[in-house]
This record gives sequence, C-alpha cells and structure tokens, in this order.
Amino acid sequence: MPMLPQIVIRKAVASEAETLADIGYVAWERDLMPFLRVGDRARRAEQDRLSAAVRDSLDRIIVAEAEGVSVGWCSRARGRAYIPYLFVTPLLQNHGIGTALLRRMESILELEGADAVQLDTLADNVRAVKFYEHQGYHILALGQQGRAGQDTTMNVRLEKRLHPYSGPVPDIE
Repeated sequence: MPMLPQIVIRKAVASEAETLADIGYVAWERDLMPFLRVGDRARRAEQDRLSAAVRDSLDRIIVAEAEGVSVGWCSRARGRAYIPYLFVTPLLQNHGIGTALLRRMESILELEGADAVQLDTLADNVRAVKFYEHQGYHILALGQQGRAGQDTTMNVRLEKRLHPYSGPVPDIE
C-alpha cells in the first residue's frame, strides 16, 4: 500500500467552496445514496444543498489537505456543539483523514467550552456508525427523517463527551 502524503488540517477558504461541495457530493453519492431512493432531481437537489451548506458555513469548516489538494472537510454548527458534515474523498477513506478531521473539530469545540458533541448519520450506514463508535461516540437516539407520506429514513444521533479546556492560556514569549 502506498504511503499517503502528510495531511494538513486548516481553515477553509472561500475560493475552494465548489471543491468542498464536490467532495461532499461524491462521498454522499458513494456512501449514503445507496440507502436512499433518489432520482436525478434528488441528486441535483443534494448537490445544491451541499453547495449552500458550504457557502453558509465556510467560517466553521476545516479542511484536510494532501500535497496542496483538498481531500476532506468537516463543519460545525453555529452556536451549538454539533457536527453536521464530515466528508472524505472516497478513494482516500480508511487512511485516518476522517479521524484527523473529527479530532481537530472536537478540539475546537473543547476550546469553545463544549462538554459534548453530537452528530447524525443514516442508521443503515453501519460503516459510518461503527466509525463514530470507534471514535468514542455512543448512540443517543434513533429517529425518522423525512416528510410523512414520503420516503423516510432512519437516522442515528450519536454523542461524545468532551473535556473542555477551562484553565488559563499563558502568553509564551
């Protein structure tokens, strides 16, 4: 197996919004779409939704970069300790990139004073549920997503306890 280049985690920049939305869509298409009954219209709607989500949360997104190329991203919600998105380019999944993004986002939330973080994923996506459990998350609840009378999916809400930093931050000179 070839060695992966060093991964750098950094803040997102506006010029890469389309690239991040594309990473999210390709990962969604491979990892989530098989559990959903969607047509071309729903695919386009998902692309639009991800593009809007990236634009609207750019200041709360961190990016994994390898050799100058964005390969994954993670975002946090405004005003609460919730992670709505974690995506890694499918070809680079299972190489620690998702773990690195998740750990960095958890550290950011701890510095903001959060004592727990939550996220959701499809209940049928056992691979994702197992990934989050391996990262220390536990299942809080199972719930339906979607409109009554239409196709609905079951989501899993997961939570991880954090250790917020509460000490002084000394200046280092």
